[in-house]
Amino acid sequence: MSFRKRVPVALAAGLAGVLALSACTAGSLGTSSSSGGPASAAANVTITLLTDNSDQTAKPAQAMIDAFNATNAGVTVKLETRAQGTDGDNVVKTKLATGDMADVFQYNSGSLFQALDPAKNIVPLTDEALMGNVQDAFKSSVTAGGQVYGVPFGQAMGGGILYNKKVFADLGLQVPKTWAEFMANNAKIKAAGIDPVIQTYGETWTSQLFVLADFHNVTAAQPDWAEKYTANQAKYVDEPAIKGFQRLEEVKKAGYLNKDFASAKLTQGLQKLVKGTGAQYPMLTFAVSAYTGMSDDAAANIGFFAQPGDDAASYGLTAWSPGALYIPTTTTGDKLAAAKKFLAWVATPEACDAQSKAITPTGPYMIKGATLPDGLPTAVTDLKAFIDDGNNSPALEFLSPIKGPNLEKITVEVGSGITSAADGAKRYDEDVKKQAQQLGLEGW
Repeated sequence: MSFRKRVPVALAAGLAGVLALSACTAGSLGTSSSSGGPASAAANVTITLLTDNSDQTAKPAQAMIDAFNATNAGVTVKLETRAQGTDGDNVVKTKLATGDMADVFQYNSGSLFQALDPAKNIVPLTDEALMGNVQDAFKSSVTAGGQVYGVPFGQAMGGGILYNKKVFADLGLQVPKTWAEFMANNAKIKAAGIDPVIQTYGETWTSQLFVLADFHNVTAAQPDWAEKYTANQAKYVDEPAIKGFQRLEEVKKAGYLNKDFASAKLTQGLQKLVKGTGAQYPMLTFAVSAYTGMSDDAAANIGFFAQPGDDAASYGLTAWSPGALYIPTTTTGDKLAAAKKFLAWVATPEACDAQSKAITPTGPYMIKGATLPDGLPTAVTDLKAFIDDGNNSPALEFLSPIKGPNLEKITVEVGSGITSAADGAKRYDEDVKKQAQQLGLEGW
């Protein structure tokens, strides 16, 4: 299940959310770093890049464009923006359907990318030299029918728990590596008069974290679960996947939520976390950029840990790939050559540096040789440790094309005590059927 359509638009950067860092140089592209790509792009060609209009997307996109335009003669890139959320999603699909798409466009990786019918609508980049600079772990999230179609834009994210380090220190708590330890911490936090777990169902998409961020634990218990799920041979109503719904149910039954969980929104949840009136907030790390300005010590005081499961030995992170830049099949001739030249430059550490100067990174880049600046918020360095150690698994949406549209409604009901975990999981299993059938997947 992707968050992209439902994330608050002023904050969404590349949710879609993976995961490896290694070394390489721009020289592997077969050109100088100043040219950044194929030398065949015709002179004096102007192309457009379409992105959503959030600051987290448009600012780094413009920074990359400015850096590219300053060092690449013969090609000029201009930025166009679209709406965010569902409206923006519809714009992308309409433009592709009508042949009116920009020369390059930004969109999700993972399951939502699959829904764009890439074989029909997007130019494959599989054999382009520029793909040598892209992390292999990312390529699977933009692959369809054996072809690779996108270049990463933005950073990887983690799904787990943001926590107030001062609260933990004051209460003598350690970061939990099992769900039992997590719940024991919650009991101590509640006894201290602090809300143990912040939930913000006023923005329904935020209710999904306990289910989606639990996927590392699912795949640790059953490595082929995603494959079986795609073939209709595994269900959320059964072990081990049902545990995400059960964890959502358990914190509500134990009375560990903030009283205004039903109406609170993301910004309010982050404010509770920063102030220490709430200790932990299940969230994606993209939200780091939203809270760092809420207090002088927020960047240093808010940490991050992966959602714990039953076994400390398999403790690890559920990770989300960044979104990507794509070339539509309507881009041809000189503009296609220019678009490939631009994407070749995007796939360099220099382009990542331009993004970092425009906005504080909230995770690692998926370009070989890219580095992060010093002085990043604590939660970002906590996330990076999971990536660097290889202690992570891709979120389900990067392993299976199946997603159901009503998960956030179901998780709100389970998290509010309206629906049981078992009933919620059963409903979600029903929810995914229609899409699986539309995709023509075997077994459905």
